[in-house]
Amino acid sequence: MFLSDVPNGASFRVVKVALGKEVGKRLADMGFTEDAEGAVVRSGFFHGPIQVRIRNYDILIRRSEANGIEVLPVGDWSAAKDAGRLFGGRSRKKNIAAVIYYDSRKEAGDE
Repeated sequence: MFLSDVPNGASFRVVKVALGKEVGKRLADMGFTEDAEGAVVRSGFFHGPIQVRIRNYDILIRRSEANGIEVLPVGDWSAAKDAGRLFGGRSRKKNIAAVIYYDSRKEAGDE
């Protein structure tokens, strides 16, 4: 499982950072090392950046970088899914409707 798959409010343990070069080194410097524990605070709309709390500070990382961080779940994730649904999670229907509305305005020339 990768960090990009972790729901809002859920805790995780880092297994491996599979990103090379500068990005992998920078993430390791910021605390993404083997067996480090953290939690996803929130994620951006439309697959935007992810806010992660790790080693007592918050960091925003790109979803593409989160796809390169392998994690294991810690604790009960069912409560995290409920927290995301009740306190700030958006349903996919609302996001899809926003995209359709935006595209229709763009086609009509109302930019």
